[in-house]
Amino acid sequence: MTEPREPRLLPWSGLEGKPCYLITDGNGGPLSRLADTTESTQLGMGAELLGHARALLPDAPHGELRFLAERLAEALADALRVAESRGRRLRGLN
Repeated sequence: MTEPREPRLLPWSGLEGKPCYLITDGNGGPLSRLADTTESTQLGMGAELLGHARALLPDAPHGELRFLAERLAEALADALRVAESRGRRLRGLN
């Protein structure tokens, strides 16, 4: 039997925006795989959004800039959550 690891920060929030954590024995499972897929999707969407932003920024009207800024802020928040979660897991491997 393996020792439980540090709780994994999941790539989504719970009620009232509070962080969600997963405690596993290190063997993974369906929820771990869902979290991995969600992280990958979030990072991919962020990369696509960044490409769109680079194309739009030179000539964008104010309304589109605001929408773009809001989406970029969401993507950055997702990426930072993924980075925090992965950083915690890497520290746990040492």
